[in-house]
Amino acid sequence: MDDPRALEAIMGLIIYGGNARSDAMEAIAAAKAGKFAEAEEKIQSAEASLVEAHRAQTDMLTEEANGNHMEVTLLTVHSQDHLMTAITFLDLAKEIVDLHKRIG
Repeated sequence: MDDPRALEAIMGLIIYGGNARSDAMEAIAAAKAGKFAEAEEKIQSAEASLVEAHRAQTDMLTEEANGNHMEVTLLTVHSQDHLMTAITFLDLAKEIVDLHKRIG
């Protein structure tokens, strides 16, 4: 991949998506331990990471819409996979934290 802006956007998706997923996992662990304030902080941190990931994705989409077509590589697909996995995982983490609050 020759375009440094595209590579930066792709790496943003991977990094921020990974951070969001990690924070969501930590939120579940905190809720299991009855640390609900910490769990909520981790959920908020995960959401903030997803906002950054979406910014990176928006940059990629904007370039595409402007006619600057990006070569789709395995790295590009991998970055989108990270983002979608993080979104799904955060949605589930929120539900799991909520369940722990109800039964805790």
